[in-house]
Amino acid sequence: MFNSAHFHPMMVHFPIAIITVGFFADMLGLLIRKEKCLSRMGYWLEVIGMITALIAYATGYFFTTPMDGEAGQMRDQHEFFATLTLIGIFVATMFRILIRRLKKEDATLKYLSLILFFISFAFVSFTGYLGGRLVIDFMIGL
Repeated sequence: MFNSAHFHPMMVHFPIAIITVGFFADMLGLLIRKEKCLSRMGYWLEVIGMITALIAYATGYFFTTPMDGEAGQMRDQHEFFATLTLIGIFVATMFRILIRRLKKEDATLKYLSLILFFISFAFVSFTGYLGGRLVIDFMIGL
């Protein structure tokens, strides 16, 4: 039977996949400078990743139930890293939009942008890992 608790598990896969693919597209775009399409794709995936991260965070915040004990501690840690992911991807995306508007993407600022994107990628990966542990170790949602 479907209930609102299913919204979060349905949504979390999008930011994980989109931010990951976007980061690697940006990395390839940096290595293959002639191919502007990869950088453009990385930019749009970063923007879409930020939007989907916000949706995933909101569904986790509004549609999941509190937990006690060890599962509760793991959930708190998962929520903390989800918050860091949301802040990280927001900062990375806003910085990327700024340097794109200022037409400074070919400057050193592009490397800083990529570092911020990497931090977001690392946060979303670890947050997904913790969410997976909640499901597997504590049978959450099964």
